[in-house]
Amino acid sequence: MSEPQQRNEQYGPYQPRVVEGTVLGSSTGTSDYGYGYREDHSAGGFDGPPPPPPMPPGPPTPGEPFGHDGHGGTPGHGGRARRGLLRGRLALVTAVAAVAAVLGGVTGGVVAAQHSTATRTGTIASPVSARSDGSADVPAIAAAVSPSVVQITVKTGSGTATGTGVVLDKNGQILTNYHVVDGALNGGRITVTFKDGSTAQATVTGTDKSLDAAVITASGAKNLSPATLGDSSTVAVGDPVVAIGNPDGLTGTVTSGIISAENREVTVQLDEGSTSGNGGFGFPNLPGLRGSTPQQNGGTTTTYKAFQTDAALNPGNSGGPLINANGQVIGINSAMYSPTGSSSTAGGSSSAGSVGLGFAIPINDIKQVLPKLQAGQNV
Repeated sequence: MSEPQQRNEQYGPYQPRVVEGTVLGSSTGTSDYGYGYREDHSAGGFDGPPPPPPMPPGPPTPGEPFGHDGHGGTPGHGGRARRGLLRGRLALVTAVAAVAAVLGGVTGGVVAAQHSTATRTGTIASPVSARSDGSADVPAIAAAVSPSVVQITVKTGSGTATGTGVVLDKNGQILTNYHVVDGALNGGRITVTFKDGSTAQATVTGTDKSLDAAVITASGAKNLSPATLGDSSTVAVGDPVVAIGNPDGLTGTVTSGIISAENREVTVQLDEGSTSGNGGFGFPNLPGLRGSTPQQNGGTTTTYKAFQTDAALNPGNSGGPLINANGQVIGINSAMYSPTGSSSTAGGSSSAGSVGLGFAIPINDIKQVLPKLQAGQNV
C-alpha cells in the first residue's frame, strides 16, 4: 500500500519526502514552490544565487570586552543586538525543526498504521505450515486438527443419525450443521464422542436454519482443543484442502483434495426425516445434475452458496471441517452429490457414496452469525 498523497496547501501540489525527519524540497530549481533562486539574464548578466547569511561570530578573544561587535560599537549595545539576532535565528531553526519533526511523525504514523493493518489481517493462527511448494502437509494437518473434531450422534424415536462437529472453545461449544442436530429439537438425545474416546451429553445452544448451521454445548466438557477458524475470503479454486469427519461411524477419517469451485448454489434438506434418505447427509439440489431432487421426500430445505471440493465426503461428514494448508477451518462440510439419488441409504446395497462432488459452507458466512448462536439465539 502506498503512502497517501500529500499536498502543500501554500505552494501547490508539492510532495515533500521525509528522510529521517528532514524535509527535502523539489530539485526543479524553479520558484513555483516559494523557495530557491532564479537566474536573471535580462541585463545580460548573471546574478547567481544569493550570498549565504553571515556566519555567527566566534567566541571573544582573550582580552576582548564581552559583547564587542567588531564594528566599533560599544560593547553593551553590540552584544545585545547580536544576541537578539542569534535568538531570532535560533527560534527560526527550532520552528523549522519542529515542523520537520511533525511531518516525520505524521509520515511515520501513516506507515505504522499501514503496518498495523497488515498485521491485523494476518493474525489468524496457523496450526501447521504448508509445504514449500504450497501443498498441504496432510499428516501434520490431521495431527493438529483431529483433536478439535468430534463425532455427534443423535438418537430419536425413528433411529440414530451420525455427524461431525468442530470444537469452538475449551468449555464444550461445538459447531455443526443444523440438519445433524435437527432430531434433538424434537426430543432426540445428543451424544458427543471426543478424540480420546470419552463422551458427553449435549444440548442445542443456537441455530441458523437458513445457513444450515448450529452450535451445541457438551455438558461438563473442559480443556478441549478449539479449532482455528480461518478466512474463507482468501480461498481460491485449486487450493489444497483436507476434510476430517466420521463417515458411517468411521471416526477420524481424513481425506484430501482441492477447492473445485466457489459460490455453488446448493439446496439441501434440513430435517432428519429427509436426510436419513441420504445417510444423514445433506443432499444438494444442483441445476443440471440428474436425480438431485431432495424435495421429492418432502421436508424443509434451504439454499446457500458453497465451496465445491473433490475431497471425499460421505454420510457422516456433515458438520465437519474443511481445512486449508495452514490447518485453518475455511468451511463446514454440509452436502454431497450421489448419482444414485436421494433414495439411497447409508446401510443399503446402493449406499450413497462420494463421487468427488462435496460442498462446504464458507466459514466467513458462519462467522457473521456465530456470536449469536453461541449466545443461545436462533436466527
